[in-house]
Parts: sequence; structure tokens; C-alpha cells
Amino acid sequence: MRFSTVTIRYVLVSLWYVNRIKKIRLYGSFSKNRIFVAGLLRVVKMKLAIAQLDYTIGDFDANKTKIINAVERAKGDGADLVVFAEEAICGVPAYDLLNRVNFLNMCEETLLEVASHCHGIAALVGVPVQENGWTVSAAAFIRDGKVRSHVTRRYVIQRDDASFIYPGCGCGAVEVNGHRIAVVVGEDVMCPDQYSGFADTIVNVGSSKYARQRIEKRYDFLGNVAYRSGANVVFVNQIGGNTDVIYDGSSAVFDAKGRPVALLASFKEDYRVIDLSVDNAPLELPYQDKTRNVYNAIKLGLKDFFVKNGYTKACLGLSGGIDSAVVAALAVEVLGAENVRVLLMPSQFSSDHSVEDAMHMVRILGMQYDVVHITDIYKSVMDNMSDVFAGHDKFGVTEENIQARIRGMLLMALSNKFGHILLNTSNKSELALGMGTLYGDNAGMLSLIGDVYKGEVYDIARYINRNGEIIPENILLKAPSAELRPEQKDTDYLPAYDVTDSILYRMIEEGQSREEIINAGFDADVVHKIYGMILKNEQKRYQFCPVLRVSTCTFGKLRVMPITSKYGF
Repeated sequence: MRFSTVTIRYVLVSLWYVNRIKKIRLYGSFSKNRIFVAGLLRVVKMKLAIAQLDYTIGDFDANKTKIINAVERAKGDGADLVVFAEEAICGVPAYDLLNRVNFLNMCEETLLEVASHCHGIAALVGVPVQENGWTVSAAAFIRDGKVRSHVTRRYVIQRDDASFIYPGCGCGAVEVNGHRIAVVVGEDVMCPDQYSGFADTIVNVGSSKYARQRIEKRYDFLGNVAYRSGANVVFVNQIGGNTDVIYDGSSAVFDAKGRPVALLASFKEDYRVIDLSVDNAPLELPYQDKTRNVYNAIKLGLKDFFVKNGYTKACLGLSGGIDSAVVAALAVEVLGAENVRVLLMPSQFSSDHSVEDAMHMVRILGMQYDVVHITDIYKSVMDNMSDVFAGHDKFGVTEENIQARIRGMLLMALSNKFGHILLNTSNKSELALGMGTLYGDNAGMLSLIGDVYKGEVYDIARYINRNGEIIPENILLKAPSAELRPEQKDTDYLPAYDVTDSILYRMIEEGQSREEIINAGFDADVVHKIYGMILKNEQKRYQFCPVLRVSTCTFGKLRVMPITSKYGF
């Protein structure tokens, strides 16, 4: 007869336990014996459930229903403890709502309703609470149908939280079935000295936003914490999109050896039960493909933006270029072709192949479309402005921008008339350099690729085409152009995008100075030109729509520079 490792382990523990009991009877007092026996029983049973759920800010009824359903499911699975993400009760980031007394009261009332369902199971639920007159982020510990304690977050680092969440007391300890658990909320997990060394399991109730390469870095960190502390580490993350913020989920459990033993899904809801009192087989950490993750993050952000705000239909301008092609393909995949309407707006400067490429996409994706030629509209504007422009007849940026603003006006008219949400099609390289027109191609209610550099847009396009052509090959191969004047190319102003993007990434994401970038081998004139373009176009970014965040330095919320400044010029 063959025995499992767990069975053999329990036999050995039992034999050792009997031997120790004999010695206790001979040498120990009754109270010490009782403490010792409790210590032995600590490892007998600890079954933990992780509920990775997509919450909506302020939708207390829906959030409560999701949490209670997960509690009941965990009960049915025999779990001793079920864990939810940071601020699960109200959704994140709630910003100034966290300063409203009524909002916090509703959080408390919802938490009490959740607690009433927690008989026969313990729970850790993220919730904002008031502490000494300030709002703090907490994990409520529930047992036997009552809220027993709160563990609050001590470190508030992210800009999203700094004005609305205040520091609490930090890590706390709870006990379930004699199993000691260190509870850590949010970014407090980044300070292991605060919670290591006194628990069997460390539970991080988190809300870690998605950014490129963050998932793999997070796994590395959590595995290292588990190994160094000699304790299990349980990370429970938020999942879903709220306006521009995207949470990737990717909740995980690492054992005391630093090995992953449970990995929940990325970019979708998931649920998992794991027995921490047994030896779990280690898992292999999946390869994190950057392009696939950005693609999935944008899809999740777009889906939740529409679902949570009650929107159903989108529109955009389809030019035959790479940016609008990628946005259209993403919109169709998420919303369905029947809910996406595109407007083709060729001018006298549009190439025949751009119109053909746009129509090719329309046929492939099955979107509703309209073609509105803007040449006559443009001529009418120019004729009516001729007296105003007298003496300044040279064709230049003004005339180019008029075309872009006509297109923006027509797209907003389509949006207003039919109630469609206008999706912006500008990329991060264009936003950085100011290569977009205010009230023209900068129009929109949501930017899907505004945090994606031009080169990455091509990577996403190729990923979209992984199973067959959706974006025509000609769009991928031709030189990018705004087509606002004859024979225009984006490279008329700057070098190829692989060079431009490399400089932009160093400046924006890594915060390198001009001197550092030049010393790395880039042309000094190009570096200074790009730096100047970034500085001079801050006012455009101030008026831009929300951008789905996929980096650590997104224009708008994560990178805010003063418009009025002489620094760097």
C-alpha cells in the first residue's frame, strides 16, 4: 500500500505528539500543556478561499451580492477563511467619495450585511473606514457573523490615494483555527520588516494597478517575501477597470519556500480554494507576454468603461492608418461589430490606398460605416476665412488643423446624434510630442491607446492578426502619415518611430535627462527637439480625455507638469 506525503506527515506528527504528551504529563503543568496542544493543532486545518472579483465604485448592492455569493461558495467548499481585495465593499479608486460621510456610512452598512452571512466561516474584506476623523483603508476581520477588528493601511504612496486615504496603524494579526495570520493592506506589503516573523501566513489585501511588467515583478517580490519570512504569502488583488484605471487581478499564493502554489487569472474574475495545512505542489510561473498583457488590459478597461457606465455603442474615425485600425479592431472585439460605427472622412490630401485600407477593415469587421468627404467643407471654411487670413496665404499648420477640427466636429456630431461614445485614436508618442489637434483628432470620451507608444501600436496590431488578417497588411507596412497636406509623412519632422519612442521612453518612463540620453548615443539635436516638443505641448494634454493606463507614467493622472513654467526651455 502506498501512502501520500501528507498522510506520512500526519502519522509522524501524531507519533511525535503522543510522545510529547507523555512527557507533558510527567513534567508539565495543565495550563502549559493546553497551550502546547493548541500549538500542535494550529497546523491541522487551514483552508483559504480567494475571491478575485470585479467591483464597481459606489455600487454597494452589486458589490455586496458578489461578496456574499463568494462567501456562500467558500462555505460550500469547506473554507475556513475567505479573502477579498482592498476596498472591495466600495470599489477603487473612489477618490473624493472617500471624504463623504454618507459614502463611508454606506460602506459600513454594507459590511455589516456581509458579516451577517459569515457564520461558520471567517472573512477578510477590504473597506474604507474613519479613524480619528480621517479616512483609512482597512481590512475588516469577520468571524461568527460579526466584524471583530480592522487592520489599517499605514503607507500611502500612490498619487491616486494620497489626497483621499490617510495613514493608519499598519499590519495586524488575526487567528483562524489556531493559524496565525499577518494581515497587510495595500502597499504595506512593500515593507516586510513590519509583518514578517510572527505568522504562519501573510495575507495581503491589495489593489495593485496594472502596468507593463508589473505582474512578473510582483510575483518575484511575493515569492521573495515568502522565502525570507518562512511563511505562506497570500496576495488578493482587485480586478477590472474603473474609468482609466485597470486592475489585472493575478492574485497568488506562495508557500514558505517561496514557490507559487496558486495562481489566479489575469484580467478576469477568478476564485480559488487552497489548503495551507498541506504540502501543495509548486506551479510554474507563466511567461508574461508584454504585448498580450497590454492588449488584454485595454480590452478589460474598455469593457468595464462601457458596462459600468451603461454605454453600449461606440464610434470613431477610421482613416486607414494604424492607430484607428487598432482601436476599431479592439472596439469590435469587446463591444461587437453591431455596436461600433465608423466614419471615413477623406479629403483632397487622402491617398487612395488609405480609403481602400479603411474599407477593407470595414468589410472584415462588419462595422456600420459612413463616408463623408470633407473637401467641400474645408474649402467653405477657407473661403469664409479668406478675408481674415489675408496676407497670410501660405499653406501651413493652421490649414492642416482646420481639416482635423472638421473631422473632430463631424465625429462629435455623430456621437451626439446617436448617443455613441467617441473613442479617441491618438497614441502616446503623439500625445508626448503634441502631434494632435485640439478639438480635432484629440476629441473623444476615452483614449484606448493614449498610453501606448507608436511602436507598441504596431505590436498590438500584429497580435490582433495572430490568427488571421483583421488589420490589412498594407496598413502595417505603409509609412505613417496624418495626410493633412500633399505627400506628408510623420518622419518629415522626426526620425523613425523606433528611435523617437526610445528617446520618449527614456524621458517619460525612466526620467532620464537630455544629457543622459545623448550620452547613451542618441543625436543631440533630435533629443533637444523632442524634449522641447514635450514641454511645449503640456496644455494639450491638460484638455485630453481619460487614457486607459498601462504604464507607470500615464499622461494626466500619473504625470502632471505645470503649463506655466520656464524649466527646461
